[in-house]
Amino acid sequence: MILKKENFKPDKKIKPFIGIILFLVSIILSIITLPLGFVYGIFQNLYRKGFKGVGEYCLKVAISIDQLGNVAMQHLINTLWITPLGYKFGNRDETISSALGRNKQLGTLTGFGKLIDTILDKLDPDHSLNSIDYYIEPTEQIIDKIAWIHLKDKKILSTRSIGRSTYYIPGGKRELNETDHAALLREIKEELEVDLLVKTLNFLGVFEAQADSHKPGTLVRMTCYFAEYTGELKAASEIEEIIWLNYKDKELVSEVDKIIFDYLHHQELLQ
Repeated sequence: MILKKENFKPDKKIKPFIGIILFLVSIILSIITLPLGFVYGIFQNLYRKGFKGVGEYCLKVAISIDQLGNVAMQHLINTLWITPLGYKFGNRDETISSALGRNKQLGTLTGFGKLIDTILDKLDPDHSLNSIDYYIEPTEQIIDKIAWIHLKDKKILSTRSIGRSTYYIPGGKRELNETDHAALLREIKEELEVDLLVKTLNFLGVFEAQADSHKPGTLVRMTCYFAEYTGELKAASEIEEIIWLNYKDKELVSEVDKIIFDYLHHQELLQ
């Protein structure tokens, strides 16, 4: 898996008339330049890498077309393929297949959406699930969080905030222009008063699930790291309790944490 290094920024507001003009200009330029550029790209890749290069080039073009379709057809697809509680199509950074996979996980595909997914699975087994892109830019439907996975005697460190009954793996949201590492170090220092050792940070994976206390179709995306630390663990900020949980305690944690528990248990790291 590859992490995007750039920071995500909100789109600048553009006047509707300017948007229409830019759209028309892009269509005209595409009609004129795309065929020529595509043919040139085919021959250049064929010359440099043979048919393998042509295949790689065509795949990149296919993904770009898929992303365009996710934006251009979002309203129609949202009406036909998913229930009103589903994860919405339309993110310009995401393919149709990726959004389809997210809805398959949530169980929010309509009968027509399930048919489309079945057809794709016939061509490529588990196509939509394998197409889920965990590194797309965050939107109102994707809450981007960082988490620290700390295990001891095959138990996992978890926390409970003041006034809450659900336990969460420690971590939180990144601030503007923060990298994964900077956000994680800051959040853990604020919540538990310990310093993570940067050189020991080890990427575990990215996990998604329905976000707690949010409307259906809103996902929380958790990017997880292992790390060693210095200092003494203490509940700070909004944290009221620090606890070590076993796999059997899975029902006490959030939906995304349950998926992380399952993964760690499968890897025999959590009992």
